[in-house]
Amino acid sequence: MRFATRILIGVAAASMVAVAAPAAASATTTTSASASYDSWGPYHSSDHNAKAEGHVKVEKKTYKHWYWKTVWTPKKVCKWHDGEKKCWWVKKKDKKRVWVWKHVDTFDVHSKLHNDKWWGKNKCAWETFKVVTNDGDTSFERFKNCHKHPKHFSFSGKDVAHIYVNVSRGDHWGPKGWNSGWQDVYHAV
Repeated sequence: MRFATRILIGVAAASMVAVAAPAAASATTTTSASASYDSWGPYHSSDHNAKAEGHVKVEKKTYKHWYWKTVWTPKKVCKWHDGEKKCWWVKKKDKKRVWVWKHVDTFDVHSKLHNDKWWGKNKCAWETFKVVTNDGDTSFERFKNCHKHPKHFSFSGKDVAHIYVNVSRGDHWGPKGWNSGWQDVYHAV
């Protein structure tokens, strides 16, 4: 009876493996990074001769941060004195290389800048991005299009809290007017 039970248990286990193996082979692993994709725009200059639109991708990446940690370890020190062995415990400073998981939010902004008036005095379309980080620091990225066809631009960075865009008109050296005002591209929750 025990012999028959063992055979039946073995057959059941083998059939479970045969059924589970293809399912396990087709299973995919997911990474811990989570990404959000948002479209923004179209935003126009105040004279409607410049238009900007695009999308932003924000991704949370996880990485190992390695650093040196100082640890105090007890060591037994022994010395011979007048034929006797004397031992005592001392604390010795050691350095140990350890790591912790850290997270960083990276962003990629892609835009398409249209120019509907590529002749005359202010013939260039400008877009200015204002990037505010989680620390409160502000940086700016400017792009221009002085041609008839739309141009594609992109830039990236990390640890962003807000991204705004201002679409305007100007010459080859900078925006001169017809601003759209700061329009929201990305706003972290």
